[in-house]
Amino acid sequence: MRLATICAAIAMSLCAAANAVETPATMRLDYFHTGNAETELFSLDQVVIEPMPWTGNMHQPLDTTLRGKYAFEIVDAETDEIAWSRSFSSIYGEWETTGEARNINRTFHESLRFPMHDSEFDVVLKKRGPGNAFAEIWRIRLDPDDYMVHRESAMYADQVVAIHESGDPGEKVDLLLLGDGYTADEHEQFIAKAHELTEILFATSPFKERKDDFNVWALAPAAAESGVSRPSTNTYRDSPIGARYDSFRSERYVLTFDNKKMRRVASSTPYDFIEILTNTETYGGGGIYGLFSTAAANSEWAPYLFVHEFGHHFAGLADEYYTSSVAYESPLEIVEPYEPNVTALLNPEALKWKHLVAPNTPLPTPWPKAEFEEHSIAVQERRARMRAENVSEAEMNELFRFTKDHVERLFSTSEYRNSVGAFEGANYESEGFYRSEQNCLMFTRTDYFCLVCRAAINEVIDEYTLIQE
Repeated sequence: MRLATICAAIAMSLCAAANAVETPATMRLDYFHTGNAETELFSLDQVVIEPMPWTGNMHQPLDTTLRGKYAFEIVDAETDEIAWSRSFSSIYGEWETTGEARNINRTFHESLRFPMHDSEFDVVLKKRGPGNAFAEIWRIRLDPDDYMVHRESAMYADQVVAIHESGDPGEKVDLLLLGDGYTADEHEQFIAKAHELTEILFATSPFKERKDDFNVWALAPAAAESGVSRPSTNTYRDSPIGARYDSFRSERYVLTFDNKKMRRVASSTPYDFIEILTNTETYGGGGIYGLFSTAAANSEWAPYLFVHEFGHHFAGLADEYYTSSVAYESPLEIVEPYEPNVTALLNPEALKWKHLVAPNTPLPTPWPKAEFEEHSIAVQERRARMRAENVSEAEMNELFRFTKDHVERLFSTSEYRNSVGAFEGANYESEGFYRSEQNCLMFTRTDYFCLVCRAAINEVIDEYTLIQE
């Protein structure tokens, strides 16, 4: 019996067990998010009942971490009580901060997933406004018994492979690895890569210590042609998930804009989080909180990309680097970020990780910032020239290795290299934003998370696994 068939049977048995204890069905609201830098609006696409039962933690129905730019609530129509809530971020939420959003309107397809409610309910969508407070921006009433609610089938269930199993999906974090750009002949290559990167994840703290809190599933619908699109090099593929480079015209940013296609594939297996592995060698990836993350599976830097981008998607961690080019425009006003691992340090006494700072550590905290910037900016200029010349990936990897070695040598003699403090330079800005430690997986291509990021990751794992009385 093929591995995929065996594991599909396992997944189905887990779902049957979940149904035995009256786990609710999984409902999904698909909608269109349209607008520009000034305005936005929402319109209904469809309401779906997915084939797999709900895998989230029913013991913690209300989100307490609130890491995203948006949040939604499921509100009972009769009692007005909140039955479920989660925060998230979106491609639209990133796009509206780009220069393009000041010139044109665009529409993005998005989804909200939640445990099915028994009676009529409102979906209330909120967005951060002044002071990062959430305010309602859209409300729609839904009836789960409406005959227009679509029932999806598990079209890809026989292709699901269990990479790591710890128990009932309803009591674990379920991570789905979606392969994109793998032909049928390359399926075993994908499964091997899924195992390899899963082992990398569980070798990294705090995932290492929380391995038994996870299930990992893998699914790669067969592609007609190897690889995914990279428009800047005139490479185009109709890959099953639709992942592509050059998102927002950033050469290394890999996203899929075909949310509906991705959801249709993913609904055949239990999942809380998704990481898309592209069958590509070129350095690239991406991660959006509560949506998905991506990583170029064949890159020399795949282990770093896989874990770094998952940090964005899983825990809402901000990027701590600031010398690389990005598509987003600088904020007009510096306010305290809602992400857990960066700060504007507007009030050092109220620093969000003050409990980890030693009394003798100065705030802001000195580090070899000028030397780092001089080297890093020069490298970024060289990198841009090399990409424009379309040099081999081997040459790019040599540059990345050179940079990594230089940074490690530079940081090794810094006085506060092992301290928690407030190191200026984070969140894509050289000034005004601070990270908690000199180095971290969210800052450079190192292999460890700082203490603040570890704590933030553990909080999300707890929200998906702990039973609260």
